[in-house]
Amino acid sequence: MKEKLQNIRNQAISLLNDVKELKALDEIRVEYLGKKGQLTQVLRGMKDLSPEERPIIGQLANEIRDEIEQKLEEVKNLLILKEQEKKLKEEVIDVTMPGRKRKTGGRHPMNLVLNEIVEIFLGMGYKIAEGPEIETDYYNFEALNIPKDHPARDEQDTFYINQEFMLRTATSPIQVRVMEKQKPPVRIICPGKVYRSDAVDATHSPVFHQIEGLVVDKNITFADLKGVLEVFAKELFGEKINVRFRPHFFPFTEPSAEMDVSCVVCGGKGCNVCKGSGWTEILGCGMVHPNVLRMAGIDPEEYTGFAFGMGLERLAMSKYGIKDLRLFVENDIRFLKQF
Repeated sequence: MKEKLQNIRNQAISLLNDVKELKALDEIRVEYLGKKGQLTQVLRGMKDLSPEERPIIGQLANEIRDEIEQKLEEVKNLLILKEQEKKLKEEVIDVTMPGRKRKTGGRHPMNLVLNEIVEIFLGMGYKIAEGPEIETDYYNFEALNIPKDHPARDEQDTFYINQEFMLRTATSPIQVRVMEKQKPPVRIICPGKVYRSDAVDATHSPVFHQIEGLVVDKNITFADLKGVLEVFAKELFGEKINVRFRPHFFPFTEPSAEMDVSCVVCGGKGCNVCKGSGWTEILGCGMVHPNVLRMAGIDPEEYTGFAFGMGLERLAMSKYGIKDLRLFVENDIRFLKQF
């Protein structure tokens, strides 16, 4: 049995000295040290040895196993090192080749317009105000002169959470919250996301963005409102733009108006974007209703104010001549890279 063990040792060491691949190395390990390997088969015959021979053969077998395992590890490390060296030699890097050009991203057209609008109003002394997107019935309707039986509630297409809470239909509740906490003078803009139950098409979405503005102080008139909005329109669309105001109705302002700008696509001549009229409606505005001031704790006999609200998507569409607002959310790189 000693001779068998020595022969196994010599054969294994000889094969390990000549091995060239890791796969062959694993085959040698299984052949000699596996469950059905040669060394294992010899050790199973130890039951036939005398009690005096067993410890001697057992010690020799363990020494041979340790020697083969050590040799296996040495050869494995050597083969791995050789493979790494071969790979490094084959992978030649040509440092003179041009590098891969990284594509730089850009701002979304909605962000471009929003930042421009914010800068315009900040330059006129306005501050930015924010509020919750989940609003109470009081702030979303009642405090804006829209009582529970008012027909304007039906026009809002509101997403109700329950009878008391809803997703805000405009950023107007922010104005009420600011008036409650801040004494006049107040001069703010309120950008934010709003929600209405509209079907998605080229000009409507259940989720969109608004920017509303509010000014409250002594001796504020409609002339102040017109002057501010005309400056805003010319800053955003260019000095050649024309504006006009048309009478309208909003429950939270009186008198109320809508403001149009001459179509930036056709210059006011008439096209598909402006439906041949030469004008594009961009915002609603008016003098803050005395009831709204009164409910916010401001004396309408002493203070007056004006408010305006505009849809960010509509402004971006007018500014860039975009005909379908769904392009803003489809993440089509062909569209976005134009900006």
